[in-house]
Parts: sequence; structure tokens; C-alpha cells
Amino acid sequence: MEIRIFDTKQELGQAAAARAVAAIGEAVARSGEARVIAATGASQFEFLDVLTAAPRVEWGKVEMFHLDEYVGLPDSHPASFRRYLRERILERVHPRAFHFLAGDAADPAAECRRVGALLRRAPVDVAFVGIGENGHLAFNDPPADFETLEPYLVVELDADCRRQQVGEGWFATLDEVPRRAISMSIRQILAAREILCLVPDARKARAVSECLEGAVRPRHPASILQTHGATTVYLDRDSAALLGRAKRAGPGPA
Repeated sequence: MEIRIFDTKQELGQAAAARAVAAIGEAVARSGEARVIAATGASQFEFLDVLTAAPRVEWGKVEMFHLDEYVGLPDSHPASFRRYLRERILERVHPRAFHFLAGDAADPAAECRRVGALLRRAPVDVAFVGIGENGHLAFNDPPADFETLEPYLVVELDADCRRQQVGEGWFATLDEVPRRAISMSIRQILAAREILCLVPDARKARAVSECLEGAVRPRHPASILQTHGATTVYLDRDSAALLGRAKRAGPGPA
């Protein structure tokens, strides 16, 4: 795992997008296509703005998958991750395919199996992820399931995760935040050839310290990234503030 620290979230997003463009290009050169997992949330804003404006991406050869979605939320809702991904990726660059999770499907478990079967058809080249304020990876809240081999799970969202969604402005009150979600599993995320993890903002500093410098354990779900040999974590100075090495790290490998 490589940690890179930048002065601002804008610089973080630019650097991560540059690597994403390269990773997609390498996959296309290798196999004629790129299979990509896309994350959502406030941590991805600057990154997606730069990535979708990049001139050298062969989007017609890119197949994309949805990382997680709320159970029971229609895609018309402002907090819907399907809506977020349509507006910030699909309507801007038109990838060859985008496999969305229908969180409002009548049978969420069947929806997990449907999209999971599509995901299993071939390896994933690169996954874009973040780390939650409670250390979650996708919607795998603590204690996360590190063992299941299922690509997607229906999970219960803990109170800290749900409060984060209110704090980011996606919902007005805690009661409005769904209590369940469909989430890509930990092992499925780790199956990606490369992982780009973007984590800006001071509110993530504690989770960053616990997950990147602490022990690998389900109580800190994103700590599992320490075991993946091709993960790069992109931090800004605020999110890196509690790391022991943050003061001597520059905008490169740390």
C-alpha cells in the first residue's frame, strides 16, 4: 500500500485522476477493455470532475460497476448513488456499459446476485473507493465481514455511517437515512487489480490513522487495504493530520 499526501483536495483529485487515466489505458492495452468500480460521495467530487474531463480515455471500451446503494431509495432521490453516478459519470463520458444496483428492487438479495454475476464474468482492473468516518469500505460498516466470497451483500448501516450522510448534506435528518444498503463485499473489492482510495477532509483523519497505521481487523474495515499490493491511498493534509509520518511526507510516496 502506498500513501500519497497533498496540500489540497484539488491536488489530490488531480493526482488520483491522472493515475486512473493511466490504469484504464493500461487495461485497454492489455485486454481491449477496462472494468472499473466507481465510488460515490463527497470524497470523489474533484477526482471525477478531472477524470471525466480527461481527453485520452477510451470510454467506449470501459465497463463500470456500482460500489453500493441504499435499499429502498428510488434513483430520483437526491441521495441516490445511481443518480450521482449518472450525473457525474454516465452523462459526461458515456462508458460502454454501467451496471447499476437497483436499491429499490423488490428483492435486494436477488439484485445482489444479478449484478454479482455480471461482475464475476472477468477481473476488475481498477476500483475507486473511499474511507468512511467510521472506517467503512463501501458500505461495509464495522465490524466488517472479511470472509464472505459473495460479490454483493445486503448490509445494515450503523448510526455513525448514517450520521455521516446527514453531515454531508445528502439527507436532512437521521430518520431519513435508510437503515440498509447493498454493498460490494470486502473480498470483491480486494479482487481488483488496482485500488485507488481517495480520502480528503479533516473529518476522516481519525479513520485514516486507525485504518492505515493500526492493526488489520474488522473493527476498522478499510484497514484491509493494507493487505492489497496495488493500493494507493490519496490524502490531503487535513485527512493525514493524525498519521505519524504526515509531517514529513510530501506530495509523493509516503
